[in-house]
Amino acid sequence: MILSLAAARIIIAQALAKGRAAGMKPLSVLVVDAGGHPIAFEREDSASAGRYAIAHGKANACLMLGLGGAALQARADTDPAFMGALTAAYGGNFLPRKGGLLVRDASGTVLGAVGVTGCTSDNDALAGRAGIEAAGLVAEG
Repeated sequence: MILSLAAARIIIAQALAKGRAAGMKPLSVLVVDAGGHPIAFEREDSASAGRYAIAHGKANACLMLGLGGAALQARADTDPAFMGALTAAYGGNFLPRKGGLLVRDASGTVLGAVGVTGCTSDNDALAGRAGIEAAGLVAEG
């Protein structure tokens, strides 16, 4: 199974809808495949500049270590030197924060990742999870 464009569009639409329903700040959502290649991205009106890079860094970090953003953020809190080294190793495209989520199928295979940014990291993760689950997939992060 692959993470299709149709599924990516559902993830984005539902993540943004969750954010609006919860009164979150304007969000930006990026969906990437298992190789880290962008499938789809949307940035809400009034979202601040730089959101694509942040969303990509969150999604990329999940893929590079095979962990969701919550686990990565916890690891960064306990071992900042290691995470700093990984950020350097990946040319700065590594942001170990909530709002990065792995996307898995029902059997546990990683299909890709989602990066959500614009509100608090906890809210970003909440919106991303809603989008992934609306697409019938499993969110880890």
